Amino acid sequence: MFLVTGATGNVGSELVKALVAAEAPVRVLARRADVVVPDGVEVAVGDLNSAESLGDALAGVRGMFLMPGYGGMEGMLAQARESGVQRVALLSGGSAALEDMSNAVSRYMTLSERAVRDAGMEWTFLRPRAFMSNVLRWMPQLEAGDTVRAPFPDVRLACVDPRDIAAVAMHALTEEGHDGRIYDLTGPESLLPAEQLAVVSRVLKRDLKFVGMTNEEARADMEANMPVEYVDAFFNFYVDGALDESEVHPDVEKVTGRPAGTFDQWARRTFTPA
Repeated sequence: MFLVTGATGNVGSELVKALVAAEAPVRVLARRADVVVPDGVEVAVGDLNSAESLGDALAGVRGMFLMPGYGGMEGMLAQARESGVQRVALLSGGSAALEDMSNAVSRYMTLSERAVRDAGMEWTFLRPRAFMSNVLRWMPQLEAGDTVRAPFPDVRLACVDPRDIAAVAMHALTEEGHDGRIYDLTGPESLLPAEQLAVVSRVLKRDLKFVGMTNEEARADMEANMPVEYVDAFFNFYVDGALDESEVHPDVEKVTGRPAGTFDQWARRTFTPA
């Protein structure tokens, strides 16, 4: 049995589908019993912040896909080990390598990796760079008109398809040979935000215009939507240059045996009506 946390998210939902397609037994952890899952998938109600709520979720589980940043992670991992979980694939991020405790994002990624590493089970760390699906934050602007304003216009990102992250996670959970491995996951190209929008423009067959925000505009916009410590973290990454997410890494292909998906492929799958 494989337990998937964050099963309704961009990566978790793709991992559930991949495991189902591979005919692997799957259970998802959810806070509500009525979460919609594919046929044949079990649902266990529990909360990663509360280890005592996870008894049913962990029963019979061999491998677990884990989201980062939860309180009491050490206690939850201890219970997982005692329940017989053998293998953990942790969704982390490139900033974990910085081990910067002054940066809110790097801190919770780093602490999550340390907790998993020390838990006494096999582990694999998935360090994706920016998700292609982050572009979906532009949807309200796309619905309102043909202009998209976005922060950090000069920052190139080798964005990765969440489906590829899920594919690597499935291999890490279901195969031998991934214990102690750290996989840096990117797409095959590094794009500016304006170049991403140009792809979306072609897919949607709309004449879309990109406008880069100034740092002052970006900070005001971001602080309206997230805690300031996380805004500071992203400014540290992308304005101060603490984190370079432009480098293309080959790990998706190394693990899965196929090339990482392009942004164009993701956009056509996402924005083209079924």
